[in-house]
Amino acid sequence: MDKQTDHSEDDFSPQESLLFIQTMIEKARDSVADKSFYFLLWGWLVFAAALGQFFIKVILKSDWHPIVWTLMIVGAIASIFRGRKEHGHLKVRSYVDESLAIMWIAIGITQGMLIFVFSRQGDWQDCYTFFILLYSLGCFVTGRILKFSPLVWGAAAGWLLAIVTTYATYDYNILVMALAILVSYIIPGYLLRKEHREKQHV
Repeated sequence: MDKQTDHSEDDFSPQESLLFIQTMIEKARDSVADKSFYFLLWGWLVFAAALGQFFIKVILKSDWHPIVWTLMIVGAIASIFRGRKEHGHLKVRSYVDESLAIMWIAIGITQGMLIFVFSRQGDWQDCYTFFILLYSLGCFVTGRILKFSPLVWGAAAGWLLAIVTTYATYDYNILVMALAILVSYIIPGYLLRKEHREKQHV
């Protein structure tokens, strides 16, 4: 009887469970905002690469336009150095942190596989449609988990822009890709970081 009593006293009440979940979400949101360096780094790199590719391909009419995507190497190097710098200041990661990290790793791997498939087929016409869909999926899930509406609305805008790509030529899909990254990734990223900094000064 005593064991049963002790067990019931240790159980979370519904209110305590909701509070615990909310606390986890807030910590995860702060964690993501605290690491907005990565979020914004990759967003701006993709945005710049897309604009650069459009300029080289459409304005300069050069076949060397895909070379701008080597900017992603800069992102990889910067992320590695930043990660090493933060290694000595690691915080305990929650289940939400781990889940989001795993999801974005899966999205990155999937995008890498898509690049391989498109390069093997030699047809890049629909590549940006799939890339936008992937980015939007990640932003939507992240926004819903963190209860951060700008990411959710940004993802919705990204999905609409993915539809737009089916009506545009490959050249202008490059610009649609840049716009999708801006509204679904960069702008929500700055808003998330702004909210995090405002909390720190309260």
